[in-house]
Amino acid sequence: MHTQSSFAKQVTGSLYLVPTPIGNLEDMTFRALNILKEVDLIAAEDTRHTQQLLNHFEIQTKQISFHEHNTQMRIPELIDKMIAGENIAQVSDAGMPSISDPGAELVEAAIAAGLAVIPLPGANAGLTALIASGLVPQPFYFYGFLGRKATEQKVTLAGLANREETMIFYESPYRLKKTLATMIAVIGAERQVVLARELTKRYEEFIRGSLAEVSQWAQENEIRGEFVMILAGNENPELDTKINETDDLSIVDYVNQLINQGNKPNDAIKVVAKNRGLKKQQVYNIYHELDDGEE
Repeated sequence: MHTQSSFAKQVTGSLYLVPTPIGNLEDMTFRALNILKEVDLIAAEDTRHTQQLLNHFEIQTKQISFHEHNTQMRIPELIDKMIAGENIAQVSDAGMPSISDPGAELVEAAIAAGLAVIPLPGANAGLTALIASGLVPQPFYFYGFLGRKATEQKVTLAGLANREETMIFYESPYRLKKTLATMIAVIGAERQVVLARELTKRYEEFIRGSLAEVSQWAQENEIRGEFVMILAGNENPELDTKINETDDLSIVDYVNQLINQGNKPNDAIKVVAKNRGLKKQQVYNIYHELDDGEE
């Protein structure tokens, strides 16, 4: 057990998790600006992108790259710097660190090292879209980006189809039409959905309707910008849903079930990891009997 007093005097440095605007620079908070000015280093997902933000607010703090491709190399370096007394702010390109962006592994390592992890409140695309969607705002289930492959999406959506919570997804403009088509095939054309496009920016737009109606809109209009998809929950969930059927399966049996349904092993492992809240490597090790730990 460990208790953290975030604002007590620290012998070591601290990790600050600093949200950045999702579009409108006026959404940057005074506290976030002060932290970025005061820390010794900013760990940024894309240093070129973050430099534009820093230049706009005349912030001189040095940056270091921290993204999904250098996470394992960079974490020990950042932890050593904080142990030596440096304060580090971690930012993603837009919104909250760790939410469909790098950051969770650094937070985990910092806590394991006994360092203070201090979060700042700020912009988040999913919640911003949710409160204006017109759908039931709570309870909600945040998923983020679905897998790129249609087969993986179908398996995932089949497991989500009977959830009663409003669901939040992120999607790129390049995959939006296909994702909507897959949702119709798995969930049904009448389920209500809201697309939120270019949130907080000049061309912010909300498209509300059934999956069929919104899919038709996507076919008839030019798709631009990043999208948040808010999907209504199932008002009449069945008792024998696929998600309930898989709850009682072991990791190995769950992976085998997906493979028997025609999915590739790696795709099945990825889906199981996502649905069970595990790391893909953990599921891989369990399935291939490389991990002596419990499932």
